[in-house]
Amino acid sequence: MKKRKIRYYTFEDDLKKSLKDPGFRKAWKDSEAEYLVSRGIIEKRLAKKLSQRDLALRVKTSQAAISRVEAMNGNPSLGFLKRIATALGTNLRISFS
Repeated sequence: MKKRKIRYYTFEDDLKKSLKDPGFRKAWKDSEAEYLVSRGIIEKRLAKKLSQRDLALRVKTSQAAISRVEAMNGNPSLGFLKRIATALGTNLRISFS
């Protein structure tokens, strides 16, 4: 029997394919800032082995508020993002490019 090599379809593969669609490419670019904020929070939270609830307790907010930010469904204030950064023991850095 001949062995077949399994090819995994990754997020990067899907993104590369999806970015060929002009409508998707515009939507992706328009949501880049929210995505970067969300990814940064999730990465730091997981690195510290914190649940959303644990982070919420440190920030003095609800787990739902953390979930909304991580799911890119919220519009967090700068002050709220600073509180999250402090709770994660990191700095908030904002730049324009």
